[in-house]
Amino acid sequence: MKSLDYKFDFRDERNLSLVMDFYELTMSQCYFNSEARERIVTFDLFYRKNPDTGGYAVFAGLEEIIGYIQNLHFEDEDIAYLRSLHKFSDAFLDYLRHFIFTGDIYAIKEGTPVFPYEPLIRVRAKIIEAQLLETAMLLCVNHQTLIATKARRIVKAAKGRAIMEFGARRAHNFDAANYGARAAYIGGVAGTATTYAGQKFGMPVLGTMAHSFVQSFDNEYDAFLAYAKTYPDSCTVLLDTYDTLKSGLPNAIRVAKEYLEPNGYRMQGVRIDSGDMAYLSKKIRKALDAAGMEDCNIVVSNSLDEYLIQSLISQGAQINSMGVGENLVCSKSTPVFGGVYKMSAVYEDEKMIPKIKVSENVEKVTNPAFKDLYRIYDKETMKAIGDIMTVHGEVLDPNQDLTIYHQMNSWKNKTIPAGTYIIKDLLEPIFINGELVYDVPELSAIRDYSEAEFSHMWDEILRFEYPQTYYVDLSKKLLDLKLKMLEDVKHVNANK
Repeated sequence: MKSLDYKFDFRDERNLSLVMDFYELTMSQCYFNSEARERIVTFDLFYRKNPDTGGYAVFAGLEEIIGYIQNLHFEDEDIAYLRSLHKFSDAFLDYLRHFIFTGDIYAIKEGTPVFPYEPLIRVRAKIIEAQLLETAMLLCVNHQTLIATKARRIVKAAKGRAIMEFGARRAHNFDAANYGARAAYIGGVAGTATTYAGQKFGMPVLGTMAHSFVQSFDNEYDAFLAYAKTYPDSCTVLLDTYDTLKSGLPNAIRVAKEYLEPNGYRMQGVRIDSGDMAYLSKKIRKALDAAGMEDCNIVVSNSLDEYLIQSLISQGAQINSMGVGENLVCSKSTPVFGGVYKMSAVYEDEKMIPKIKVSENVEKVTNPAFKDLYRIYDKETMKAIGDIMTVHGEVLDPNQDLTIYHQMNSWKNKTIPAGTYIIKDLLEPIFINGELVYDVPELSAIRDYSEAEFSHMWDEILRFEYPQTYYVDLSKKLLDLKLKMLEDVKHVNANK
């Protein structure tokens, strides 16, 4: 396990413990003043809708949550600020001064394909401890899961061509740039232009020149030559400052022939950042090949997304790699992920009492109880059949038929024959009794794991247009509990 210190040192300077909604503190003081103060509760962090009307999401943000919880404390200036609001008692402020998280957290591994309504994170803790985590956990998961999902879509569209994350200057702030780059790497990009993300997370960093570099010289040839002399073994030049085909391309070839090749080097690549990229890339490829530069890569950028990339490839564009900026790091097409954090149970004398949130909108009705989450794989193909939520402690036996049920309708069910499936527990222990028990993997290992997990998904789930809905179903026990609780709520309200 790698120490987390190098990844979260900046948090010590900023102390982000008060990055929480104010109601978390006002509710917590109410709990503190009541008999519920020591009550154990469970919360689920989940989401209701996939980004971009897609068929999946890529879970990310767990490592940032771990760092936040390890550093969660209230310093003297925090206490002084809260006291100045005249909302909190000295006793409650003293509780915060000595606050330590002592609960349990289980989570899906980062990089896993995930689906609506299943618990990405399960928290079991004293009610104040669980409540104070709400905003921080949501902002970590909502941001990074959104960007990792977008990256996965873009990488899929590229069909093996390298994608580079170029979005720092369009990101919403410093953290959005850095953690956006991290999430994009989990989603499959080859590297980032954000240097700090390279230092902090060990990501490959990429970048060559901007138009301003070319403009700073008397002419384009001199700019390319200067760059080639400085970076002869990794020279990639930008062609479209003046005229891509009539100026940039001839000057790039000239530098390759007059300086790089006579000195034992090869031009590594040329980049275009504007114009008709399908047309230009074909013309560039033809000229490079004619000059004996078949190994020179063509890199494109400029407001790319998965649909434009898909279109370029379908047009036969001669592109080896792509830089993607705002549409990736801001997930411009779907800028909000929409994760929520809902109570699912409370405990009284060790007895679990399930809780449910009811709404006029069916999609906002929650799944009650302290739950487990399993993924079911077809034993022959190792493709994922679906996920099943159960009441905690239920035993699933692969040697018996398994019936999974729609989250609201018992008549919508699927039976998987005994001996044909494999079960995997998706929720890993992260904190137990407040202690970190999870071996935090290297970012590259998370990326590799994510790639492997997606190989278990059917293409129908991964397609962009009208993807197949992945099963996220309930056990019979959990469905019966949910329907009974809904009926009880209806009965109580009818008799008021």
